[in-house]
Amino acid sequence: MTAPFEIQLHVGFAAIAIFLGPIALYRQRRDLIHKISGYIWVSGIAGLAITGLFIESEFAIVGRFGPIHLFSFLALWGVIDGMRDARKGDIRSHQATMQSIWYGAMGITGLLTLLPGRTLNRVVFGEPSLWGFALIAVGGVGLGWLWLRSRRSRRGALLRRV
Repeated sequence: MTAPFEIQLHVGFAAIAIFLGPIALYRQRRDLIHKISGYIWVSGIAGLAITGLFIESEFAIVGRFGPIHLFSFLALWGVIDGMRDARKGDIRSHQATMQSIWYGAMGITGLLTLLPGRTLNRVVFGEPSLWGFALIAVGGVGLGWLWLRSRRSRRGALLRRV
């Protein structure tokens, strides 16, 4: 709670995106609940990406920006692209884009926030800790497993339609 306002706001948007993502992305029925949770999730991702740009990187390369800031731009681009796909009726591209955003923004970027020296590492482990690397490794394996599983289930659904 002593973190700067932009980090607190960033964490708030992250919580929205983490908890609503699975509902919006993996709900079997594409109904009003999907739409509402999807719009709130997209707002959370956009807020997360925008507030991330105001946080100075511990590993700055260009000014205050570091490599993790690239994910903010990718997330914003993906949200725009995914929403455009939905409006065009290209649901398969919409699903793939939105799932990629969730795995990239919540998975990869979320795990990278646990690197030693970053704020979330200190929140979770106390002083800068190398345990972040262990959690990143375990999380990366879990993320890969979920991604492969979702690809297999989509492929199975496509085969059942044929």
